Amino acid sequence: MAAQVAGTVFAKISASQTGRILADLDLKPHRVRGWLTRRDSPDFWERVADVCSLYRNPPEGAVVLSIDEKTAIAARSRRHPGVPAAPGRDVREEFEYRRHGTASIVAAMDIRTGEVLSEPIVRNNAVTFTAFLARLDAVIEPGKEIHVVLDNGSSHTAKHTRKWFQAHPRWRVHFTPPHASWLNQVELFFSALTRRVLRHGDFSSRDDLIDKMDHYVIAHNEKAKPYHWTYDGTPLKTS
Repeated sequence: MAAQVAGTVFAKISASQTGRILADLDLKPHRVRGWLTRRDSPDFWERVADVCSLYRNPPEGAVVLSIDEKTAIAARSRRHPGVPAAPGRDVREEFEYRRHGTASIVAAMDIRTGEVLSEPIVRNNAVTFTAFLARLDAVIEPGKEIHVVLDNGSSHTAKHTRKWFQAHPRWRVHFTPPHASWLNQVELFFSALTRRVLRHGDFSSRDDLIDKMDHYVIAHNEKAKPYHWTYDGTPLKTS
């Protein structure tokens, strides 16, 4: 940059002085922020309104579920034990780790209670997904209407899944808009699972990973509370 400036009408400037100027400006050209342009979906707002209305005013007497999969969860163990926190020092975690495979789960959350039912899956496809739905259908009281919130994953929109829903008319599907799976409340549960179990966990095997996730679900259900949708559509104020 100093050479570029030297070739202009401006006064000559050294490389070190250029570095000091850039440091003072706190420029960080290496930083990149990801962005995903919302797909031009004509029914975007209609889908959003439908899902939010379902959360805020669930139909009387109906079961309302939020279902999704969390896939390719890594079972990793650190090569050396971590060092616990001490006064003035954060917890230290070993950088190197061993891989022990991955696990995937499918989970259904009752939005009225916040309780979650989950199970490990080997494949994330329509056959596996409808088998999970069938198990739910078998334990939910006959005659009760079931509303389910789903994103647009391939296992949820496949022809096989559509046929299953047609054969089970008490199931009413509410799809989130494309690129808006965050509207699916079970994602809040997955976020808590990641923070409290997965991110800093140490798992000796795939079975150990699944066992610890199961224990978390059991503990979660003992004190489960529903998530309350509080956003009222008012634009957020800037600080």
